[in-house]
Amino acid sequence: MERVPYLDLQAQYNGIRTEVLAALEEICESGKFAQGPATSGFEVKFAAYCGVDHCVSLHSGTSALHLALRCLDVGPGDEVVTVSMTFIATAWAISYVGATPVFVDIDPVRRTLNVDNLEAAITSRTKAIIPVHLYGMPAEMDRIMAIAERHGVPVVEDAAQAHGARYRGRRVGQFGQIACFSFYPSKNLGAYGEGGALITNDASIARRARSLRDHAQSQKYLHDEIGYNYRMDSFQGAVLSIKLKHLDEWNTARIDCARQYTELLKESSYTLPAHMSDSECVWHCYVIETPERDRVRSALQDVGIQSAVHYPVPIHLQKAYADLDYRSGDLPVTEALCEHCLSLPIYPELSKEKMSRVASVLLDLENR
Repeated sequence: MERVPYLDLQAQYNGIRTEVLAALEEICESGKFAQGPATSGFEVKFAAYCGVDHCVSLHSGTSALHLALRCLDVGPGDEVVTVSMTFIATAWAISYVGATPVFVDIDPVRRTLNVDNLEAAITSRTKAIIPVHLYGMPAEMDRIMAIAERHGVPVVEDAAQAHGARYRGRRVGQFGQIACFSFYPSKNLGAYGEGGALITNDASIARRARSLRDHAQSQKYLHDEIGYNYRMDSFQGAVLSIKLKHLDEWNTARIDCARQYTELLKESSYTLPAHMSDSECVWHCYVIETPERDRVRSALQDVGIQSAVHYPVPIHLQKAYADLDYRSGDLPVTEALCEHCLSLPIYPELSKEKMSRVASVLLDLENR
């Protein structure tokens, strides 16, 4: 029985191995291992790819979100509106600066921030809004930006799962004052270790972020404010530059995978992810919903098919945020998705035969 992995990074590596090893050797011979020419070169390429003026490379997507809020001077007593259906790093960044996350529910179809709920969550203490492009699906950025501009509140796009996605023809990252990306190895554009980036069209924000990532040095050994060691190492910059050349091709392959899954499962009882006409989702995850999620996942595992759950417990119900006094039922759409979501295997090299096998097992489970 052929195993179907949830993700196959080895298959991707096989196609770029020679170039990656040559880049590693070049960096080793140069001795420029931290925030060197390889990282600055990647910054220029990724900014151009995203269609913005500045990219600041960092050592994780979490640090990108943290620095974004620092650059907007968000701090204690402030509130930041975001969603609870996301990886918890979105909320960590808010807590790191001493602010309070305010969670709003998601749209049941798009699975991103429900804009109908946004305005009611904004108060005089709101200092930022963080929409999350969940699973590679862009949030409704035109409506979000209109509300944010009306209230004078900056927007930080959490694009950790949406490298290359488009909303109404524009790349994500072009809408808010700042956008943040993760290059964790499993991402559509993944490093061979940790990595992240902050992008912006604001030169002053880029300048401050570059300072903050390097211990807030205005000059060597002179520090104007509290800073961090958030630098990207050179090898990650080199790997990301190599992979960036393939990103559109890999995203297209993911889009094809999503279309095939949708076709194969269209007559099933599973709730399938939507294909939105206003967006080009890059399908970091292909997530179905079923009230029998745990049984289905176990049955897939029994026949060698891996799956994942993104995410089983929403942030507002996590113990770490119990002091915010959210209760079960406060965000019903978010909570239902957390209970029912199941991520199927998806990666550019996934064969049609393997997808057909996944779908066949899922359809067979409906009849048991």
